[in-house]
Amino acid sequence: MPVFLKLVFRNRLAGAGAIIIAALVLTCLLVPVLPLADPDQTDTAHRFIRPFSEGRLLGTDHLGRDLLSRLLWGTRLSLAVGAVAALLAATFGTLIGVTAGYFGGRVDAVLMRGVDMLMAFPYILLALAIVAALGPGLLNALIAVAAVNVPFFARNIRGISAGLAAREFIDAARLAGEGHLRIILTELLPNVLPTIIVAVSTTIGWMVLETAGLSFLGLGSQPPQADLGSMLGEARPALITAPHTLVVPGLAIFVIVMSINLLGDGLRDALDPRLRSGALARPSPVTLIERAEVPAARAAPGFLDLDALDTRFRVGRRLYKAVNGVSLSIARGECLGLIGESGSGKSVTALSIMGLVASPPGVITGGAVRLEGEDVLALPYAALRSLRGRRVAYVFQDPLSTLHPLYRVGDQLTEAMRVHDRITDQEARARAIELLDTVQIPNPAERLSAYPHELSGGMRQRVGIAMALANDPDLIIADEPTTALDVTVQAQILALLDQLRRDRGLSILFITHDFGVVGQLCDRVAVMYAGRIVEEGPTAAVLAAPAHPYTRRLIDCVPELGGGKRALTAIPGLPPAVDSLPEGCAFAARCDRARDVCRTGTLDLAQTGGRAVRCLFPETTATEDRA
Repeated sequence: MPVFLKLVFRNRLAGAGAIIIAALVLTCLLVPVLPLADPDQTDTAHRFIRPFSEGRLLGTDHLGRDLLSRLLWGTRLSLAVGAVAALLAATFGTLIGVTAGYFGGRVDAVLMRGVDMLMAFPYILLALAIVAALGPGLLNALIAVAAVNVPFFARNIRGISAGLAAREFIDAARLAGEGHLRIILTELLPNVLPTIIVAVSTTIGWMVLETAGLSFLGLGSQPPQADLGSMLGEARPALITAPHTLVVPGLAIFVIVMSINLLGDGLRDALDPRLRSGALARPSPVTLIERAEVPAARAAPGFLDLDALDTRFRVGRRLYKAVNGVSLSIARGECLGLIGESGSGKSVTALSIMGLVASPPGVITGGAVRLEGEDVLALPYAALRSLRGRRVAYVFQDPLSTLHPLYRVGDQLTEAMRVHDRITDQEARARAIELLDTVQIPNPAERLSAYPHELSGGMRQRVGIAMALANDPDLIIADEPTTALDVTVQAQILALLDQLRRDRGLSILFITHDFGVVGQLCDRVAVMYAGRIVEEGPTAAVLAAPAHPYTRRLIDCVPELGGGKRALTAIPGLPPAVDSLPEGCAFAARCDRARDVCRTGTLDLAQTGGRAVRCLFPETTATEDRA
């Protein structure tokens, strides 16, 4: 619970709403024992007493009744009615929505057509019609308000339930022989529950408002019973002569509704697993930087230098060490391959270069990124933004998710140019056609009007490369751009990148987990494990004689077509959790060459003859080659 409250109060407005609602609920619970005047006792000799008078903190109404007492009793009643109405609407709406979404077919059609019929009527008119049929009264107003909000819950829950009902875990429950009721209660409902809670929390405020509206019209609570709506209705004739009788209940309704809605936003963030880490909550345009010191520049700098780069993720009390002291250098026109298992820190390293790691929860805690000797991490946001897409461009793994689905390819290409240069529409279009032709897309003029979903995976990836080339960058960071492509298209993309590198003198940081790709494209390779570089050197030398046992195991996982000389060997075990990295070599638990000394202290990256390895007992073949 403390963690949940911390997540709620991370949103300051939601925290303020929670405090106000908690205070109101506590006050309403204590109303029967508070020293208040009788809310229904009239005293016509003391009508319309102004607020802050002696013995009358909020004054009196047209019958001389104490407004403070009536306000507290009315707030108690309005909150109770709103909460009960919301729970009733949620219960029946969830029952309809879950049933329709789970069973589908005719059950879905019959239930949802009934819901559609209810939604065809304006909800206020429908509520008035229900109250008119049942008769005036607070209970009937509660029933009417709950009834008109059932379709809201039913439609929302039905959509979520229909999506979940097609998921594999529901199919697995059916195959296990579980009945429909058990599946709904144990498999489906727990996944829908966060949505229900958020919907209820945000709907209570509207229920209070709707009930007050009915009472204002005389269809809700009946005299002398007080709720906020009836207090407004009774004060309407005295709007000019005694405005405080109208302002007091009106302000109470405003505070209640706003506080509940703000609290609902906080509950949504706290219950949504995508928002719990804070990655999607108010992300900063640049990664948070908290460096205690900046490493000195290299004596012989490259075009891009990473010096002892550290990137962390702070999630609650946990600290995930995604990148740990990574040092790399890329010369102009060079292609460096960064390879490792999923979760080794490759993508976070690449995103850290231009400060693109989401903050929160990401933070760069150490090191430096230098582009031609200039520390990128020390630049102001405006200068850093001018580098993004102009001098340093990215090609991401899945172009279908990075390209906007609602914009045409040509619009997205020209937008990438106009961010950095003021050019006319004709110039932008001509440049876009030229770029599509450069990346070997047939009929480039026609493809400008296509949407991303109308292109194949290879075509979308070529569009992503064209966007990266739009402003003639000096460095392209390609984050596994061929992973989802078939081998033929993969070979075409690799050949295209290699040709562009040679024609334009581009530097490339190529991230992959495939040594076959590295061998075809890269001049040098750096192997990454648990956020650290464990081996680095010329591609041919590393492939011929890997020094680190992890590199050897990765190479052994690559099949040899037609060879048949060795068996494929999987790496045993799993990578360590980056929030609890072991001492010494992080690969020791999975290494057949590890000894006790490998599990203590700190291992440095040892440089030997143009090669670097972080290992006390490197592979024998590599040791003999160096000797």
